[in-house]
Amino acid sequence: MEDVIALGLQVLFVGVNPGLWSGAVGHHFAHPSSRFWKALHLSGFTPRRLSPFEETELPIYGLGRTNLVETATALARDLTPEQLRRGAARLVAKVERHRPAWVAVLGVGAYRIAFGRPRAVIGPQPEGIGPARAWVLPGPSGNNAHFPLEGEVEEFRKLRRAVTGASLA
Repeated sequence: MEDVIALGLQVLFVGVNPGLWSGAVGHHFAHPSSRFWKALHLSGFTPRRLSPFEETELPIYGLGRTNLVETATALARDLTPEQLRRGAARLVAKVERHRPAWVAVLGVGAYRIAFGRPRAVIGPQPEGIGPARAWVLPGPSGNNAHFPLEGEVEEFRKLRRAVTGASLA
C-alpha cells in the first residue's frame, strides 16, 4: 500500500497498519466500518467526505497518510512490539524527509509501544516525532468501543484547532 505523502504537509496521519480489507484493496482505511474518512470530514479537515479510493487528494488539503507497519493483519494487536518499534524508526525517517508540521498517530496503544512512551494519552504529545509536533488520535476502527464516532470527531477537531491556531466551533 503506497503512502500518500508530500513535502511540507500540515498533518501526516499515521495508521498502525492496514487491516486485511485495506490490504486487499490497496487503500488506507478502506473497510466500511472505518471512521477515519467520516471523522476527517466532520472535523473540518476536508470539505467533503472522501472515499478511500480518493486518498491521493489528501495533499490538496495539506494532509497525508502512512502506516507504522506495512503488514496487513486482522487486528493491530497481532503486531509484535518489535514490528511497531521498527515502524517508528521508519516513520521518523519519513518525517525528516517530508517535514510535515504535525504527525497524528491513530492508536494510543501502538504509539505507546512504538515510541516507548507507556503513559501517553490521546491528544498532543510533549515529544515530537522527528522535527514534527506529535498528536495521538483514537484508532478509527469500528471495533474501538472507547470512542464512538462523535468522540473521535471531537478529537480530530482538537487537532485541527491546534494545526490552524484557531478556535473552531
